[in-house]
Formats: sequence, structure tokens, C-alpha cells
Amino acid sequence: MVDLAQRVVDGLPLPLVVLHAIPTLFMAGVIWIIQVVHYPLYRRVGLDSFGDYEREHCARISWVVLPMMVLELAFASLLALAPPPGRSALAWQGLALLAVVWLSTFLIQVPCHRRLERGFDATAANRLVATNWIRTIAWSLRAGVAVALLAD
Repeated sequence: MVDLAQRVVDGLPLPLVVLHAIPTLFMAGVIWIIQVVHYPLYRRVGLDSFGDYEREHCARISWVVLPMMVLELAFASLLALAPPPGRSALAWQGLALLAVVWLSTFLIQVPCHRRLERGFDATAANRLVATNWIRTIAWSLRAGVAVALLAD
């Protein structure tokens, strides 16, 4: 598996650490905007239209974040399997943080969004905002890892 990963890395158009940093830094920026701007504004959406608003939010945001999340996972996995010299531990730490992001997303935040698609639910909205800090912190730490990997 490691040999295959190294062959893939050798064929990339840019250094892997650069390709890894692009979706990671992008997602770190997106999650901060969501956390401090978008989610707090949920309370200003009218109750009558909240379900429609939330369904539209989920549909639109998915086009932005899902491709980047998949790219990030692919590059982080390759980086862990074929790290730059002396950077193996850092690459694996970054992948572990990404596992936290994915688990939090699909086990906590997605179920909250599904509840909110049926209409405003204060408990689900509060849980979404509070637990989204898991992803915000993990992606922020991943941004630090990405920058550290770039600084060679």
C-alpha cells in the first residue's frame, strides 16, 4: 500500500504538501464562516420558512464542502502513507484530526441538520452550534498541520 501511495505521489502535478494544504485551508476558512456567521443567524430565519431554508442550505453547502472534504481525505491519506522525510508523525496527526472532523460531521452535525430540515428545533439548533466547535477546532488544528508540513 505504501509503495502504491508513493507512486501516486510521484505522479502528482504539485508537491503533495501543497495539494493537501489547499482543501484543508479552504475548509478551515469555511468552517469559521459557518460557525461565527451562518449558524448564529439561524435564529433570524422565520419559523414558517425554516425547514425550506435549511433544506436549501444543506443542498447548496454540500456542493461547496463535499468535493473539498473528499480531496482533503485523499491527500491526507496519501500524505500519511508517503510522508515527507521526518514528517510521518505530523501527517498521521493530521489524518487523525480529519477522522475527528468526519466522525463529528456524520454522527453529530448531519443528524442535527436532518432534524432542522423538518422545521426549527431549538434543541437541534443549539446542539449543532455547540458541537460544530469540534469541527472548527479540528479543522483549525489541521490548518496548522498543513502549514507546518509546508514549512520544510
